[in-house]
Amino acid sequence: MSLDDDVERVLYSQEQIATRVREMGEQISRDYAGRHPLLVTVLKGAFIYMADLCRVLTVDCDIDFMAVSSYGNAAHSSGIVRIVKDLETPLEGRDVLIVEDVLDSGLTLKYLTRNLMSRGANSLEISALLLKNPAPAVTPRYVGFECPNEFVVGYGLDYAERYRNLPYIGVLKKSVYEG
Repeated sequence: MSLDDDVERVLYSQEQIATRVREMGEQISRDYAGRHPLLVTVLKGAFIYMADLCRVLTVDCDIDFMAVSSYGNAAHSSGIVRIVKDLETPLEGRDVLIVEDVLDSGLTLKYLTRNLMSRGANSLEISALLLKNPAPAVTPRYVGFECPNEFVVGYGLDYAERYRNLPYIGVLKKSVYEG
C-alpha cells in the first residue's frame, strides 16, 4: 500500500508549490535587500519549505532551527506549547523571519513571536506556507496558500511522522486519523 492511497485529494501539486515558493522568495528578497535576515525554521514540518525557500533567496541569510510541539501524535493541537529544540543563534539586533509550514490555530506562532522578540530581535516577520485559521494577533507577512480547514500532509507536513516525503500537499483521509 502506497502513502498516496491515504490521501483523499491533492490540494497543491509539486509544480504549484515550487512556483509559489519562488514568488515568495522573490518578495522576501526584495523586502530584505541590504539586510542579513535570520530564518528560523520550525521543525519538523517546515524543513522542506525552508530548504526550497532558502535556495531561491537572493539575499545573504543565516538559518537556525527550533523544534516546537503542540500536537504530539494527535490531529489537533493540545494547546500546550513546548520548545523541544531551541535556537543556537543569538537574536539580539537580528531581523528574524519565522518560516512555518502551516498556521492553523495560531497558538504556536503567538507563543514563538513573543518568545523570540523577548530575546532582543530587531524585527520579526512570519512566512507561512499554508494559512488556515489565523489568530487575530498573529498575521504572517508572507503566505503561500490559503488552505481549507482539513488535515493536510505532504511536503514536510505529517501525521504521526508519516507522509512528509510526499512531493505535494494533500488532504489526509479521515479514516486514517480517526481510525
